[in-house]
Amino acid sequence: MAQKDVLALLPTGGGKSICYQVPAMQMEGICLVVSPLIALMYDQVEQLKKRGIKAAAVSSALSKKEIDHLLDNACYDPQLKFLYVSPERLKTDIFRKRFEKMPVNLIAVDEAHCISQWGYDFRPSYLNIAELRAIKKNVPIMAVTATATKEVVGDIQEKLLFRSKKVIKSSFERPNLQYKVVLTENKLNRIAEFINKRKDSGIIYCSTRKNVKSLFNYLQSKGFSVDFYHGGLNFEERQQKQKDWFENQRRIMITTNAFGMGIDKSDVRFVLHYDVPDNLESYYQEAGRAGRDQEKAEVVAYYEKMDLQRMQEKNALKYPGIDEIRNVYKALGNHFQLAIGSGEGESFPLELGEFCQKYEMSILPTYNCIKLLEMGGFIQLIDHPNPQSKIHFKVDAKALYSIQVRDNKLDKIIKYILRTHIGVFDEYVWFNEYKVAKKLGISLAHLLKNLSYLQQNGIIDFERGSAAPKILFIHERLNENNVSLSPELYKNRKLLSQQKLESIFDYLQTTECRDQFLLNYFGANSKTNCGRCDNCLEKLNTSSPQEQIKNQILQTLKTVEKIDLQQLISQNPNWNRDAVFETLNWLSDHQLVTINEKEKTVKLIS
Repeated sequence: MAQKDVLALLPTGGGKSICYQVPAMQMEGICLVVSPLIALMYDQVEQLKKRGIKAAAVSSALSKKEIDHLLDNACYDPQLKFLYVSPERLKTDIFRKRFEKMPVNLIAVDEAHCISQWGYDFRPSYLNIAELRAIKKNVPIMAVTATATKEVVGDIQEKLLFRSKKVIKSSFERPNLQYKVVLTENKLNRIAEFINKRKDSGIIYCSTRKNVKSLFNYLQSKGFSVDFYHGGLNFEERQQKQKDWFENQRRIMITTNAFGMGIDKSDVRFVLHYDVPDNLESYYQEAGRAGRDQEKAEVVAYYEKMDLQRMQEKNALKYPGIDEIRNVYKALGNHFQLAIGSGEGESFPLELGEFCQKYEMSILPTYNCIKLLEMGGFIQLIDHPNPQSKIHFKVDAKALYSIQVRDNKLDKIIKYILRTHIGVFDEYVWFNEYKVAKKLGISLAHLLKNLSYLQQNGIIDFERGSAAPKILFIHERLNENNVSLSPELYKNRKLLSQQKLESIFDYLQTTECRDQFLLNYFGANSKTNCGRCDNCLEKLNTSSPQEQIKNQILQTLKTVEKIDLQQLISQNPNWNRDAVFETLNWLSDHQLVTINEKEKTVKLIS
C-alpha cells in the first residue's frame, strides 16, 4: 500500500493470496498476478468471482482468440480487478502492447522462488518479469512464496530489481503439526495400521499415478473410505472427487502432487507420504496442507531402505546428455508437424506414452529431456491444463434472436445456455457439455453437433476441454543442432538437485528434532527442540521421569485388560499430565498400546 517492493515469505496456508488481493482491491486499476500453476490460477479466479470480484486468467491453455479478448478487457474494463498470467505469456508482443495500456496498480509474483536458479523449481520465463518494470516504472512488486532458503531470498530481490529490500517473513514453525518418519519393511501395512486408528480426514501422497492406484486398491479392499486423484482424470472426475472429499463423503484422498494447489480444507488431520518427494521444499508444502485450522495434526513420512536407492537412481536420470535432449526436441517438432522457423506461441496436446512408443523412447528420460528443454526456455510443458470446456457468444442478443426464431431446436439450446451461463456475451465462460445435454434431455452427440453448427456460422466460440498435457513452443522451431543449454546452468542445476536429495535423506535419517531441522533448512536458525516430533518424544521416553511413566503403564496393563485414562492419572498423582499423554502417544505410535478415544481407555496390544 506504501508503493514499496516487498517479498513475503509465508508458509503453506499462511494467506499469501490475500496479501496482494486486499491491497489491490483498495486501489484503482488492475492487479497483474504472475503464476506458474494453471490449476491454481483458475481456482483463484473462480474463488474471486464467487465473491463478486471480476477476475480473469490468461494461460497457454487458451486459444489466441480468448487471449486477445481477455487482454482487451484488462485494458478497458474498469470492473476487472485481477489478471492472472503465466510467466511465458509476458514475453509475447500481444501481451507487451496491451500491458502498456493496462491501468496496473500492483504486480504480484506468486511462487517467486521459481525466478532463482537456486530454487527447487527454476523457471527461466520468470526472468521476463523484471522487463515489465521498464514499462511501468512506478508500479510496485509483491513477491510471495512458501519456500525459500537464504540464497533464494537474495536472488528473488535481485532478479526482480527490488528498489527497497523489504522482506516480511512469517515463522515457518507449525506448532500444531507433529512430524514423524517411519522406516519399515512394509509401507502398505504401516499406513493401514495408522488410518485404522483414525476416523478423520487426511491426504496420502504418492509420486506416481501407478502408486496412487495401487495404494487406493489396497486400502479400499481393507474397507477404508478412500478416493484417488491425479492429473490424468477428466474434469468431471476431478470435480466430483474434490467435492466428495471436501464434504467428507470420502475421508482420505490418495494423490500425486496434482492435488493440493489451492485446496483449502481446514480439518485435514493428517498428511502421509507413501513416497517422499526429492526435496524438502515440496515435502514442506505438502505437509503444510494438514492442520490449517491450527488444531493438532500429524505428518508422517514412510520409507523402505530400497526407496533411497530408487530415489538416487531416479535423480541420476534427470540430466541426460545434450544429444538425447536434441533428439527429443527434433521428435517433438516432427510429431506436431512443425517446419523449421514455425510454431512460436503454439501449443499442442501431448500423450507422452504414445509419443515415446512412436519414436522408440523411454518415458522417464524423455520426460526429463522435456523438462530440461523447458529450463532452457525452448518449450513449456503444461502438466495440468484446465480440462473444462469454454463457450463465448460472438454476436449480440438481436442477431441471436433471429437465429432462435428460425430454428426451434437451436432456440431451446441457446435459451438454456443464456439462462445458466452469465456473462457469455462478454467473455469466455466455463461450459459443462455433459451436464447441459443431460438437463436438456438430449444426447451429448446431438448437443455437440448443434454447437459445431453455431461455431461454423460465427455465432459462438466453443472449445472442448482436454486433460492431456500440452507442449507450448515459446520460440519458433529451431534446427536441433542449434539447441543448447548453458553448461554452467546445467552443472549448477545437477549439483543442486543432488544436494536437495541429500537434504531429504538427512531429514529422514536424523535423530535430532525434525521441526528444528526443517526450520534451520529454511533459514530460521532454530535452537529449540519442538518436544512433539517422533525424535523428541523418543528422547523424552528414554529418560526419567518419562521412562518411569512408560514402564509403570506397561506394568499396569499386564495385570488388567484395559484401564480408564483418568483412573490411570488419579492413581499416580505425582505424574505430569502432559508427560502421561506424550508417553501414551509414543506407546501408541510404536504399536505397544491402543487408545480408545471414545471410551477414554487404554489397552495393551498383545
